[in-house]
Amino acid sequence: MGPSTGIGRRRAAALVVACACAVASLTPSAALATAIVGHAGSRGAQATAVKRGQIDALVRRAITAHDLNAVIVQVSVGGRPLFTKAYGESMTGVPATVQMHFRNGAVAISYVSTLLLRLADEKRVRLDDPISKWLPGLRDSRLVTLRMLAGMSAGYPDYVRNPTFGDAIYANPFLQVTTRDQLAFTLATPQLFTPGTNWSYSHSNYVILGLVLEKITHQPLDVALRRLVLGPLGLRSTTNSTTAAIPAPVLHAYTSERRQFLGIAPSVPFIEDSTYWNPSWTLPRGAVETTTIADMTRTAIGIGQGRLLTRRSYAEQIAPRIGFGHPQPGCPGCQTLDRVLGYGLGVFRSGSWILQNPGFGGGFGIEAYLPARRIAIAIETTYRAGSFDAEGSAPNWATPIYTQLGALLAPGDPPPTG
Repeated sequence: MGPSTGIGRRRAAALVVACACAVASLTPSAALATAIVGHAGSRGAQATAVKRGQIDALVRRAITAHDLNAVIVQVSVGGRPLFTKAYGESMTGVPATVQMHFRNGAVAISYVSTLLLRLADEKRVRLDDPISKWLPGLRDSRLVTLRMLAGMSAGYPDYVRNPTFGDAIYANPFLQVTTRDQLAFTLATPQLFTPGTNWSYSHSNYVILGLVLEKITHQPLDVALRRLVLGPLGLRSTTNSTTAAIPAPVLHAYTSERRQFLGIAPSVPFIEDSTYWNPSWTLPRGAVETTTIADMTRTAIGIGQGRLLTRRSYAEQIAPRIGFGHPQPGCPGCQTLDRVLGYGLGVFRSGSWILQNPGFGGGFGIEAYLPARRIAIAIETTYRAGSFDAEGSAPNWATPIYTQLGALLAPGDPPPTG
């Protein structure tokens, strides 16, 4: 979903918490795919050792290829961890560990949509209720439904794409941004399209949905999420962040994304520690969170299986809506959902895989699940200077690692690549 507003394609892409998962094809060889086929009896342990060795080699190649500073990865098959390992350093001389905490960004969006769907299952709301029932003074609230907010089809402009907003964040990455600020930038420009007629990723949708959910539950969003989603999923290390602090031990992140904004020439080496940049602007109050790789895996499994939802709501959440949406002048994020990049309610769909792939301030990750094979993949990465291009931009390098792992573990149903 490469944004290209007046904020600049590079700057908006860096600020976006979740991004498109289409990447260049990086498929393992036929020999590798054949080698991971399960074996019975006494050969099972040998097959597992082979798989682990192949995963380790794959990650090490990616670290070298993309100049990654640290990678934390966990792979689970059938609900049991197959591979868990941390590579590289958090800070100079401080090794990364699998216990380290980091920001989970848009993974929290799947929790918010799950909360909404749980309320629908309890008959407390209907997905097609207009949000004017709770926010009557909000622009176009009579035309926008809960389903549209959760599915990114409400038409509200993404405040992240507002150039003034982007300048403010890059001028002071420690700035505390309020819900009022987010809404002010959202409503500063007209609706992108008639609600329900197109698709465009917008953080604004979930800021508004967060406010609605607080009114429905009569609780702060973080309390409702803990009670109805995080707790039931067993996410013991996933917590709401009211400040820029991260629970110890911390995985540090580094970025070059402010290079152009600060006027630093491409020839000058530049990278800065962005670990404690303020994430308050990213999502609704109460859903700005930190997590661990184990909780990322639990999320992939719990959300990917629809563990907290009825069959009907689970089907709604993961439906990719292939063919919905279209490019539109004046809407840089508008696009047609397809097999490589589909979107349900709060989750991306890529082929048969269900995922979220967050990025914030130099930390990039992914959690993905293949229901038919019960394969879960969770990855968090941090970068070195060589991970970025001359403009200070970089993609989510966790995504090609996931696509390779998915093809390695499920050669008959790999993540599609565009």
